[in-house]
Amino acid sequence: MSLGPIMLDLAGPEISAEEREMLLHPLVGGVILFTRNYASPEQLQQLVADIHGLRDPHLLVAVDHEGGRVQRFRHGFTELPPARVFGEIFDHEPKRAKQLAETCGWLMAAELRALGIDFSFAPVLDLDFGVSTVIGDRAFHRNPEAVGELAISYMLGMNRAGMVATGKHFPGHGAVVPDSHVDMPVDERRFEDIIAEDVQPFGRLVRGGLGGIMPAHVIYAAVDHKPAGFSSFWLNDILRGRLGFQGVIFSDDLTMQGAHVMGDIVERGRAALAAGCDMVLVCNHPEESVNLLDNLGTHDDPVAHVRLARLHERHNLDWVSLRQDPAWQAAVQVADELRGRGTGELEL
Repeated sequence: MSLGPIMLDLAGPEISAEEREMLLHPLVGGVILFTRNYASPEQLQQLVADIHGLRDPHLLVAVDHEGGRVQRFRHGFTELPPARVFGEIFDHEPKRAKQLAETCGWLMAAELRALGIDFSFAPVLDLDFGVSTVIGDRAFHRNPEAVGELAISYMLGMNRAGMVATGKHFPGHGAVVPDSHVDMPVDERRFEDIIAEDVQPFGRLVRGGLGGIMPAHVIYAAVDHKPAGFSSFWLNDILRGRLGFQGVIFSDDLTMQGAHVMGDIVERGRAALAAGCDMVLVCNHPEESVNLLDNLGTHDDPVAHVRLARLHERHNLDWVSLRQDPAWQAAVQVADELRGRGTGELEL
C-alpha cells in the first residue's frame, strides 16, 4: 500500500481502535505527534513502533520539535534553545554560531531518530521582522543571508543523524502581525521584495538538498488572492519552477483559521493537493479528519509517492547507545549552555 496524501494526529499516548482503523485508510500517509502523545521515551518508542507496524511501507511519523517554544517532547529529552540564540551569536561569531547550529540540529534529530521518529518539521526559515509573535524567536535572524547560513548548518546536523529537514513557512511568515492559527494574515508587500528577502533562505536550502517545505497560511495580496499553501503560483511556478525544489510539499494544518478562506475541510484538502501539496495535515479535529477521509475521493500521485518515501527514517540509532555516545554528551552540554533564553512552550 502506497503512502496516502493525508497526515493525521492521535488523541493520546496509544492508538485507539478507531484511530487504528483510520490509519489503515489508503488516503493516510503519516501521523504528526504532539505533547499529549508523549509520556516517556519508552512509551514514545512503542507508540512509533505501533504506528510503523500498521503498514508497509510504514506511515511517516513526524513532530514539531524545533527547540525553544516549540518542542513537543521535554522530560527525558534535551531542552533545545530557540533559533534566535544562534542568530545572536552569529552577529559576533558567525563560525561558532554555525557550528552550534549544526550540533543542535544533530542533537534534535538524533534523539528523535533513536526512538524511531522519521522527521521533525524544522527548521524555521522565516525572517524575524520583529512584528510576528507566533514566529518571534523561532526565526534565526532578520537578515536572509544569516538565516540561510545558520539553517544550512542546522540541516547538515539533521542529515548527519539520518533525518531530512523541512523548511517552513514558505515564502515567509515573519512580516505579518496576525497568527494564522487564529486569523487570516495578509502580507501586502511587493512580490519583488518577498523574493529578494524572504525566499532567499528557502532557495539556499533547496540548493543544499532540503527534503521538505511547508508553505504559510498567509495571503500575499499583491501576488495571489489565495494563501500560499493553496496557490499554484507559489508552489508550482516559484517553488518547483523557479527554485527547482524536488522534495515534499506539506500543507500547514488545514484546520487553522488561515485555511478557512478556502472552504470546508474537503474543499481545503482538494485545493491544497491541486495547488501542488504532496501531503496535507489535519490536526486537533478528529471529526474533520473523518470528513476528509470519507469525502476527498481517490487521489493517486506516483511522483508524490516517491517524494514521500524519501522521508522514511534512515540510520538506525538506539536510545541507550546514543546516551552513552561522547558526541551526544558533548552536544547536550552545548544545548545546556545555550538554554535559558527561551520562553516556554508555544501551544500550536
